Amino acid sequence: MMSKILKVRNVNDYGRYLGCTDQHPLVCVIDYAKVSPVRHSLNDYGVYGIFFHDEAEIDLAYGCGKYDYKKGTVICVAPGQIGGKEDNGEEVTLTGWALLFHPDLLHGFPLERRIKDYSFFDYRVNEALHMTDEEHDILASLMRQTRDELSKKPDELQNAIIVGYIELALNFCQRFYNRQFITRKIENSDILIRFDRLLRDYFEENFQQTLGLPTVQYCADKLCMSPNYFGDVIKKTTGDTASNHIRQFVIQLAKNNLATGETVFQVSDRLGFEYPQHFSRMFKKQEGITPSEYCQRLR
Repeated sequence: MMSKILKVRNVNDYGRYLGCTDQHPLVCVIDYAKVSPVRHSLNDYGVYGIFFHDEAEIDLAYGCGKYDYKKGTVICVAPGQIGGKEDNGEEVTLTGWALLFHPDLLHGFPLERRIKDYSFFDYRVNEALHMTDEEHDILASLMRQTRDELSKKPDELQNAIIVGYIELALNFCQRFYNRQFITRKIENSDILIRFDRLLRDYFEENFQQTLGLPTVQYCADKLCMSPNYFGDVIKKTTGDTASNHIRQFVIQLAKNNLATGETVFQVSDRLGFEYPQHFSRMFKKQEGITPSEYCQRLR
């Protein structure tokens, strides 16, 4: 039986589903308290969205997973994603906010180029932001300001003001995520330990011979995270990128093997490089010298 999916190709597709009047062709701010009770919907997004609520607890689907959407949780979606809960006839009372905006709104504004830098749009839902009460109030205030601007008569500055509010909301979300990474430092340290164990097992089981060098995507999948969230956790925990952490791990293995007397060709082959020159290039980039020069220094 096929799921009933609401195609949210423009912002007002979702607004009309909830009974909201159109506010702007490219932006929609929804105060859930004004439209509740609402029916669930499983949405196929063609727009960006920021969603959070104050009270109800809902079991939401997102991609292939489920998520218990609780008070103070922010979910950010981007075009091409599917999320929500299929309409089963149930109605639920919500208080909170949703802000949807179409990519076309950003044309001509710096945010159009920078939107890709907000990596949390590609986080899985179980990597959502859990706000403090103060953080919740900041986002709720920005939602009200954006809604109030939409109620004014349009002029040549309205879109610039609205995009400014959206960018401010995204920057606050980034700040709140940074705070969450810090407060979850112990949990993040555990992720780093699991990351290193995964890399060690990868080479001990010789996966590099069939799969090549481990990638960030592979490691994120094995650790049940989205690549963006995984990369951000590693960066916040170590100060370095996940890809560079992998390279450093590989180079340390290479050094260990070179120290035993293996040739550059043997080490390159053992570690899964297709060509020795690829290994030499990575080694020199990381260490500043070639593998052969490293061997000479060992002697």
